[in-house]
Amino acid sequence: MNTPSSESAQGYAADPRNEHVQVYVNGEFFPRHQAVVSIFDSGFVLGDGVWEGLRLVQGRLISLQAHLDRLVEGAKSIALDIGMDRAALERALALTLERNGMTDGAHMRLMVTRGLKRTPNQDPRFVVGSATVVIVAEYKTPKPETRARGLSLFTSAFRTSGPDVFDLRLNSHSRLNLIQALIQAINAGADEALMLDPRGFVASCNSTNFFIVRDEELWTSTSLYSFKGITQGNVIAAWRGAGKVARECDFTLAQVYSAREAFVTGTLGGVTPVTRIDGRPIGDGKPGPLTAEASALYLQACLR
Repeated sequence: MNTPSSESAQGYAADPRNEHVQVYVNGEFFPRHQAVVSIFDSGFVLGDGVWEGLRLVQGRLISLQAHLDRLVEGAKSIALDIGMDRAALERALALTLERNGMTDGAHMRLMVTRGLKRTPNQDPRFVVGSATVVIVAEYKTPKPETRARGLSLFTSAFRTSGPDVFDLRLNSHSRLNLIQALIQAINAGADEALMLDPRGFVASCNSTNFFIVRDEELWTSTSLYSFKGITQGNVIAAWRGAGKVARECDFTLAQVYSAREAFVTGTLGGVTPVTRIDGRPIGDGKPGPLTAEASALYLQACLR
């Protein structure tokens, strides 16, 4: 029986400062162990809400406006009134960082739900009051050992969905099928799940976007059946900005297995190497030079 792996694309080095962070809840700050929302909150009852993850590097929140664009668009698409305009959201984020004295190496989670409900049910007409807005800021640095070893993926039997079933471009609190895929991968001894779309083409991982390197080209999915990541877009733009080829295209597992290198992208980890998929080594089974180059180009572009 396989032993579940201890690595994750969302993993980070332990930092004792996180025990003392102050959490923003509807305009007030609470110690992390006292920050709570009601059991009648729409997010707890049915995952009715949207969220964004943001990375703080050298005093800057990377791609802040793109993240706010996605949050506002997602809220509008589900008729959720955040109750705060963009300027107010930016002030709340800045205030959270200031309250915690954070200037670098932090990750923020901005969560908005439809708010308190009169009773736990599905109907949004039972909401009383305004939206719930929570901001959690923590010191998070990706584990160096994960980058050195690379992630191991397992292709899950759970597929991603189209917008007619569940639109993964909507950064919703509802992520059950992605969690199911991850559990399957963990039980198979892998770090993360690789997911196919309904047609059988590679879509994404359960929490990150997936890339392969073929020759010196980067390939990633078209995002027709997966979330369109902001880091994914930044990596593509940086690679193309260096005069190189990055393709958003359909590709198969057979093409993945024969790839030169592979990696995943996400807000917290940036670019993280993938060295094994379904028990097979990718390339020589070690993090590759083009993955390192993609990571360097991405960071340079974000910090200009």
